[in-house]
Amino acid sequence: MISTAMAEKISNQINREFYSAYLYLALSTEADNANLRGAAEWFMAKYHEESAHGLKMVRYLLDQGAEVTHGAITAPPSQTGSLLAMFERTLEHEQQVTAAIHDIVDQALSEKDHATNIFMHWFVTEQIEEEATVSDILGRLRLFGDRSEGLLMIDNELAAAAKSMGQGESVA
Repeated sequence: MISTAMAEKISNQINREFYSAYLYLALSTEADNANLRGAAEWFMAKYHEESAHGLKMVRYLLDQGAEVTHGAITAPPSQTGSLLAMFERTLEHEQQVTAAIHDIVDQALSEKDHATNIFMHWFVTEQIEEEATVSDILGRLRLFGDRSEGLLMIDNELAAAAKSMGQGESVA
């Protein structure tokens, strides 16, 4: 049986996942307003993905017979600036999510909560992929700087990546 402390930690993570979704929705609209439609689609795909992560955790707590507590979701920043700044914010955010997930795993190990430990391994692996993907995008953005040809190429790649994630849709 899952402990009350663990259920609370996972409920807090659910809140983080929905904040992540909200952050990506804000970045999607910002990118769309900057005519970076590929980036807007990529961030919208991330919005859907983060929402699904939150729902997956809700289902886990419910299946464990635990109480799900819902907290307020803070509004994300309204303007980030350049596409480079958007992805720098994304990497910083994903690193914070990774640390929070590791904290849950640490607690699961200390409580000998094998079910939660196993459940959270999927998220640990997912975070490795998330950070690697964003680091790769940042590397190319830094390589091209703010040259329009490079931004156009990256924007097109982001659109293709969003479609491969199965969620590519614009906000408009």
